Amino acid sequence: MVTRSSSGPTHLQRRTQEQLLQEYLRRLENRRTGRRAVRINISALMPANRRDHHLRAATSSFETLVSDLMGQLFQFKNLDVFFVYKEEVHARVEDTVQKVKFLFSDDPLFDNKDAGDKAFVTWYDINSQYEQLVQMVHDMNEDGGEEKRAPTRSNVRAALKIRQEHGEPLTPEVLGRASKALQRTDLTSLVRRQFVCGVSKKLVPEPIFSEIYISIMDLRETMMPGINITSNRWLFQYLTESLDRRVLSMLSKSDRFSISGDISFNVNVSTLTSPEFLAFDEGISASRRGSMVLELQKIDIFADLGSFLFVREFCQEKGYRICLDGLTYKNLTMINRERLGVDYFKLMWNTELADGGEKVKTHLKDMIEETGKTRVILARCDNREAVDFGRSVGISMFQGHYVEHLIAEDERRRQLLKLKHRIERG
Repeated sequence: MVTRSSSGPTHLQRRTQEQLLQEYLRRLENRRTGRRAVRINISALMPANRRDHHLRAATSSFETLVSDLMGQLFQFKNLDVFFVYKEEVHARVEDTVQKVKFLFSDDPLFDNKDAGDKAFVTWYDINSQYEQLVQMVHDMNEDGGEEKRAPTRSNVRAALKIRQEHGEPLTPEVLGRASKALQRTDLTSLVRRQFVCGVSKKLVPEPIFSEIYISIMDLRETMMPGINITSNRWLFQYLTESLDRRVLSMLSKSDRFSISGDISFNVNVSTLTSPEFLAFDEGISASRRGSMVLELQKIDIFADLGSFLFVREFCQEKGYRICLDGLTYKNLTMINRERLGVDYFKLMWNTELADGGEKVKTHLKDMIEETGKTRVILARCDNREAVDFGRSVGISMFQGHYVEHLIAEDERRRQLLKLKHRIERG
């Protein structure tokens, strides 16, 4: 029987990414020509944009370059990403960095684009800046690779207030119970419908398709009261994947859940490769596929672009249409819309669009023209200002509470007109 000494370590201490980079730079000392590096300063972002799924999306963007043996990736304790690469793939690295910037373009850091870009990305030429890099990594190893901040009393109080407002964190145990309950609960009462419409100059709505979704807030109150179901991104994503399967199940049972007209629904990329979706696809007709729009979130797409491109091609060949959901003006300026190959882009309305002045308005108008007026949807239209602005830049499709109000008003007018005709005939 082998016993361990209580006075010594039981295992070798794992080296940090900062230490590994220091060793890597030392090996490059005599062959640093033709090498470059880029540092993506995730630590400069707001805390809400430094969660696990954001970091995974940022690092996975470099996977192809690493697997092609064109570079080495490191992630520091302060969450910054550092990539050393061969000069011959500089253009590919620039494209990858642009994609990562797109993921975080909603952050206040990018309110001033030029200043934000400089604060978020730092480029290095290893040959000419070798000593500077070595010193930087040495300093990081000396101070542990990150700034150490003691939690202040105000921070603790703020965290407690947030917890009281939003509920207890979602745990694997709670999620396990909720997932089992989802399988046997009738969710039809939680299904909501919101139309995407064309809107005329006289503010008359013309429905194009309707989005079917399950109200997350109602689901929380029904099944997990007092739980903050969005507190953990990965657990929440697992929950949404479970909801995806239930929505597919409901849509496949036309006798219990019937929706007329073209519809859209939110779905994860991973769900589109699941046995449940394949079974759903086999059970519906080609004409029904053509009436469905699959809405995918931007963070889900860019977390694994390769998987998205595969499912996009598969689904479009089957007849489904694809909508890229959750875009802002900044996102729209950064993505290659043609290369993504989706059928619709859903732009979120924000008063900052109107506040941006003629420069933003003209730029957006040019992008709408280039993308196609029938491919951009302005969502979250809660007032007339949103619709008026959208029409002024060439957008022809709208969604939101104000659009629902227009639909209700139009229906009221139609009913009054019918009543008037009856009275006249009587």
